Amino acid sequence: MAPCTVARVHPRRCGPCPDRSSCTRRTSARTVHFLPRHLHELQIRNRTEQQDFQWRRLCSARSGVEGTICGFVDGHQARRSRHHGLRKTHVQHVLTGIAVNLERLASRTSPRRQGPRHPTVSRRYLDSRGLTWECWWRRGR
Repeated sequence: MAPCTVARVHPRRCGPCPDRSSCTRRTSARTVHFLPRHLHELQIRNRTEQQDFQWRRLCSARSGVEGTICGFVDGHQARRSRHHGLRKTHVQHVLTGIAVNLERLASRTSPRRQGPRHPTVSRRYLDSRGLTWECWWRRGR
């Protein structure tokens, strides 16, 4: 954590302030953290850059990649290798990447359109006697 100056206002001084409701909702003392000047200026510059269209476009691409990496690490236990050595670990990562891509391809394909199913034995029985499926058990009553 960055070094910062912490200012804590005692509740007796903070309570009667007319601007307290716009400052805080806490009932206890107000605590304010002040960063050093160079870090505060860096923070302001970064926040203004984050409003730029180019930065948002770059960040959106990064968020997609981070989601893929998270799924790779968490879903396929890729944080630790099962093998010793860089070459074997690389092979494991390549094969796991292929498996992830196959999973994605399989989830994108639409299910096959199937024709109508053949009627079951019970359905043929009901049809042969002129009974409907919804209320066949109520006919005798």
